[in-house]
Amino acid sequence: MNKNQVKQRIEKLKELINYHRHLYHVKDEQEISDSALDSLKKELFDLELLHPEFVTKDSPTQRIGGTPLKDFKKVKHSQRMLSFNDAFSKEDMNDWLERICKLLTEDEKKKVDFYCELKIDGLAIELIYENGFFKTGATRGDGFVGEDITENLKTVEAIPLSLPTTNYLLQNRLIVRGEVFITKKEFAQMNKIQQEKGLPLYANPRNVAAGSVRQLDSKITAKRKLDSFIYDLVTPARNALHSDAGGDFGIFTHEQKHKILKDLGFKTSSHNKYCKNIKEVFDFYEVCQKIREKLEYEIDGMVVIINNNEIFEKLGVVGKAPRGAVAFKFPQAQAVSKVLDIKIQVGRTGAMTPVAVLEPVQITGITVSRATLHNEDEIKRLGLKIGDSVIVGRAGDVIPDIIKVLPELRNGKEKFFHMPEFCPSCQTKLKKTELGVVWICPNNNCFARKKRNFYHFVSKSAFDIDGLGPKIIDRLLEEGLISDPADLFELKEGDLALLERFAEKSAENLVNSISHKKEITLPRFIYALGIRNVGYETAIDLASNFKTIEKLKDAKLEDFDQILNIGPVVAVSIFEWFNKKDNIKFLDKLEKQGVKIKHYSLLTINYSLAGKTFVLTGSLTSMSRDLAKDKIRELGGNISESVSKKTDYLVAGSEAGSKLSKAQDLGIKILNEDEFLKLIT
Repeated sequence: MNKNQVKQRIEKLKELINYHRHLYHVKDEQEISDSALDSLKKELFDLELLHPEFVTKDSPTQRIGGTPLKDFKKVKHSQRMLSFNDAFSKEDMNDWLERICKLLTEDEKKKVDFYCELKIDGLAIELIYENGFFKTGATRGDGFVGEDITENLKTVEAIPLSLPTTNYLLQNRLIVRGEVFITKKEFAQMNKIQQEKGLPLYANPRNVAAGSVRQLDSKITAKRKLDSFIYDLVTPARNALHSDAGGDFGIFTHEQKHKILKDLGFKTSSHNKYCKNIKEVFDFYEVCQKIREKLEYEIDGMVVIINNNEIFEKLGVVGKAPRGAVAFKFPQAQAVSKVLDIKIQVGRTGAMTPVAVLEPVQITGITVSRATLHNEDEIKRLGLKIGDSVIVGRAGDVIPDIIKVLPELRNGKEKFFHMPEFCPSCQTKLKKTELGVVWICPNNNCFARKKRNFYHFVSKSAFDIDGLGPKIIDRLLEEGLISDPADLFELKEGDLALLERFAEKSAENLVNSISHKKEITLPRFIYALGIRNVGYETAIDLASNFKTIEKLKDAKLEDFDQILNIGPVVAVSIFEWFNKKDNIKFLDKLEKQGVKIKHYSLLTINYSLAGKTFVLTGSLTSMSRDLAKDKIRELGGNISESVSKKTDYLVAGSEAGSKLSKAQDLGIKILNEDEFLKLIT
């Protein structure tokens, strides 16, 4: 997707997710499955990770739950009630662990262990006790303010109305958090009654639990026979970090919290488990999958938490979630399909990616007809043949995967797949990478590689050259007018006029468009180079660390290893790219063609716009809107595509649209182009 398509996709995802989250958290209704909603949220999370310029404060990834209902009194949480980011595979979990370990010292890394809790499919609650007596119960709400459901929670037998007098109760105020839910047995009984009355059946236990605690008449709640587990002790959490004795409660680990909660008389899950390393986490995950159907209540995965409280607190919070915890979800919706063919896709780096062509199938509400097979080894591991019936799963990923082959459904007509010996585009003999996993076309002049490399170079997140689409690039390559992206900056109107059906005015417009994009920010330039494994986020990391392309060219391998979020494989890719003579010649050629890279000083500038949200509308004469957005981000500001009460400034260029009227109605400060330039200078 180009940048505009990404923006549109993000906006549509936000609108759809917000709609279903409102149904789920506020109205206690549900139109799509949990796995379908998880898939939507994961896609949005991934897109925003790659395109942070489109992250807005009102994005579902930046918030927790729904708005408190007007029928209930509001309760302000003493500490924000957070949610968790999701992981759907061992790879996701390893990536999470790798990310957080980069933030820790070597001594802290040795202390990393885990506490795993079953992820109950219920409603998050907060309980406040004063002088040992239950005083207030609240829902999560929007994370900052919840709904007062005290009287309803008093009907839940698992929630104690008073606490025993123990050494733990040295504080007058005690706050705990947990989950309220309904058992499978009770849910089935309720649906049986609904059926006998000729009423619609309840969708799932979670909806019943949420609806029950939001009843204005607590007698109705009492009839529902709700249950509860408590899993967090909030009050002493921070005090414990500033005392050699571990605070009033002597708490140093999350596991200790559970032991204390149990001593205080709260009901806790007996299935939670301490794990000393990630292998034990994976082993427990498999155990949870096996016992899932035997449990009295519904679970959809497990929560994995850094057990050491001091390390957990140090890791902090990013967006809506603590870095030190993650929801390790069970496999999402899957479906059976048939592999009709396996085609080879030639990437811009020359990598050969096998893609399975599938009989169209619905997975989480989306029609899927392709699935990535990653590489030849993956096909061998699966034991896949063309014609096989397979289980296809999305697990929140944008591109589906083949999870399992069903050989028992074979009819004898299936065929083995053989990786081609030669590139399907240029017929060059393929070779394997040093790691021996991926076949690549070594021909830098391969037409398929060139095309994809050009498409990438002029894309929205790179040089963003308007009017230079795939069809024009293909024609320029076919006519021999360009051999590498640097040649684009040499094109003249006369060169383009030679192309069939290319009007003189069109040629002039395109040449002007290319000329105006000779100046580019360092992150965009790095991204445009098409280095293997380097996306836009990594490009920003490189730019913020090296500041100039010259320092990047001179960097040693160990310099890349020291950068947060860059692993060893990515480091090698970057180092090797800048140590190939052809690539250095290409950089020199771009410089000779007049391409100028702006000095990147993200880490040294004054964040004068920190925390401010901008919306841009209309056309600017002094710079493109993308450049204006980059300027705002460099000064610490945020970009939003829609005007709301959270907007601080609307930058109005010529021919401003409806956003201007909305900003005026809301009293948002409006900047013309001159005022905006003064602000960012």
